[in-house]
This record gives sequence, C-alpha cells and structure tokens, in this order.
Amino acid sequence: MFEHIPSYPGDPILTLNEDFQKDPRQDKVNLSIGIYLDDHGRLPVMDAVRIAEEAIGTSSVPKPYLPMTGNPIYASAVQALVFGSVVPHVATAQTLGGSGALKVGADFIRRYFPDAQVWLSDPSWENHRFIFERAGFTVNTYPYYDAETGSLKFDAMLAAISKLPAKSVVLLHACCHNPTGVDLNETQWLAVLDVVQERGLLPFVDMAYQGFGAGIDNDAFVVRELLRRHIPAFVANSFSKNFSLYGERCGGLSLICEDQEAAQRVLGQLASVVRSNYSSPPVHGASVVTQVLNTPELRAQWEGQLTAMRERMLAMRATLFQLLSEKISDGHLERYVQQRGMFTYTGLSADQVDRLRHDHGVYILRSGRMCVAGLNQSNVGRVADAVAHVMRHP
Repeated sequence: MFEHIPSYPGDPILTLNEDFQKDPRQDKVNLSIGIYLDDHGRLPVMDAVRIAEEAIGTSSVPKPYLPMTGNPIYASAVQALVFGSVVPHVATAQTLGGSGALKVGADFIRRYFPDAQVWLSDPSWENHRFIFERAGFTVNTYPYYDAETGSLKFDAMLAAISKLPAKSVVLLHACCHNPTGVDLNETQWLAVLDVVQERGLLPFVDMAYQGFGAGIDNDAFVVRELLRRHIPAFVANSFSKNFSLYGERCGGLSLICEDQEAAQRVLGQLASVVRSNYSSPPVHGASVVTQVLNTPELRAQWEGQLTAMRERMLAMRATLFQLLSEKISDGHLERYVQQRGMFTYTGLSADQVDRLRHDHGVYILRSGRMCVAGLNQSNVGRVADAVAHVMRHP
C-alpha cells in the first residue's frame, strides 16, 4: 500500500538542530533555529507570562472547546496590538501560531480566489512556499535581497510587483525579514502600497516578530498603513517569539475588509476553514496572551522585557561586527548592524557554512542565515573567530 511513498528528507532547519544535539563538542554553538535565547543561552520565561499563568490557574478548571475562530476577547487583544485598536471591519481568528494563520489564509484564498498566484520575496522563509504550494497555488518570487551588498533590491522589487495582474497574492514581511534581516523603510513601504492599491493586488503580511525590530508600533507600520488606506489584506501574526511561547502555538489571522458586514461574512468562512483543518484552537496560550495584553501592569512589564530582548540582540550584532572588523577587512560587514531582528544573512557560502560546522562547531543554515538571538557574551568571541577563519580561507 505505501511502497510508492518516498522518505521525507527532513526540514533543513530542524534537521540541522537535530545534528547539533548529537554533536559531542562542549563548546558548540547553535545559531540555526529561530529561537530567542537569553545571555545565559536559555529559553526565557517572561515575567509577565509567568504571572499571568499563575493568575489564570487553569489546572483545575473545565476545558471546553473554544469557538472555531477562537476566544473573541483574544481576537480583540490581537487587533489592538497589531492594528493599534479594535477595528469593526477587521475579521480576526485565533490560529495555531503564525504557521496556522498562513495555512488558514492560504486555504481561504484558494477557495475564493482560485485563479490567483502567489508571489514571495527572493528569498523567503522556506515554509511560505510549502504552505501555499500544498494549498494548490503556483508560487513565484519577486526580487528582494542583494547577495553582493547584503541590502535590498528595492527598485527591482517595485518594478516586479508593478507588473503583477490584479488579485495576485503578494506575501510581505512586516519586519525582521526572515531569512535576510533586511527590511523596507517607511518611504519604501509607502511606494509598495501605492502599487498594491493601483494594481488591485492582495497583500498577505506575515508579522512573526513584532517588537523585535524597531518596537511594537514601528514594526506594524505597513499593517496599520494598509488599514488606514482601507486596502483589503491578510495579516498573520505570532506570539511565539515576542512572548517566548513557542510550544503553545499562539497566533492570529486578520483580514482587513471593506466594511463591518463583510468582516462578519469573512469571519464565518474563516470558521469553516478552521473546522476543516483542526476544528478549534487551544485554550492555554491564548488565555495567557489575553491576560497580559489586557492587564495594564502586565502589559507594561511585557513591553519592558521585550525591549530588553530587542536591545540585547542589537548589542550582540554590534559586538560581532566589532570583533569581525578587528580580524578581517570586508566592505560588507556592516550587514551585521544594518540588518535587524533575529536573523542575518552572513554572505558565507555553503562550503564556508559546512566548515563552520565541521571545524568549529558553529551551526548556521547553509544559506548563510545566522540567528543572532543565539549569541551571548560567552560565545560571541568564539563565533567571531570561526567566521573570520572561514572568511580568510574561502
């Protein structure tokens, strides 16, 4: 019956993480998987999250199914964070993390825009392509990253989007672009949205790192500008990183609609999509997020710790840049401080990445993507030595 089914080659990120766990070297460094670690190399439990969990005390209470689109109070909290306020003409569903939001959105679009094609940045997070292809879409790319300079190919990006047919789905990274760390500035975003509006395109914004780039409000610039212009759009958000709730799978899918009546119809059809996928979302993580976002003292505490996390990543970028600058002469080392968020495209070749792993026990993706959130005061010097060594011997 199953002889025709091939072996799964594995997800490149998760497979690399498994290889790291098997590596016996005591001084190995894992900069591959996108998880924020503190300066001691540990996954943090945020203080506001811990207090919220103690307050809600769900261990001995009944646990019924949530509605298909989740807890409405959670949805309102998501809207307030993502858009700056609760908006009647936005339909928001609770989802299984950001990936679940992408999947629900892809299935929704496939049903109601069956002739559309999807356009991703080149490069983009690998799972973007998998999710939309598995939903039945033809997936294309638009120019984005300049490998030579480590910067944005903005003119080429804008030119490509300007030629797309109406109702094409354009996936955009709101902030902290994964995998490159290269973001658009506000002027560039406005130019992109001009084209989106003129061409009648359907933007799908993935915002997995709100608060990790330039702050909660600044990171949501493109999302809030879409709302201000009343441009129909999909927005996927995640609380995995900014709440350090990876295993709880907390996220949301929001659709900016023409009016409140359309939002009600859309929310009903989102419920249908959820029903055919996983029926209803889980309770615990969403309860924690809701408690934090709706309690002023906890909200302030969470924002303060999130700021500290962002500033620590910036400090690690600056330290790595300084150490590398002392060891090698390379005109493009500025990428370490110009790019932002959890990831940096180092510009290292696949062969150099392999030597980083084999010779130095430093793990990054073969694309050259490094998770700077895994750097700390104890390992950044060793990482700088290893990177400098493979750069001197290409």
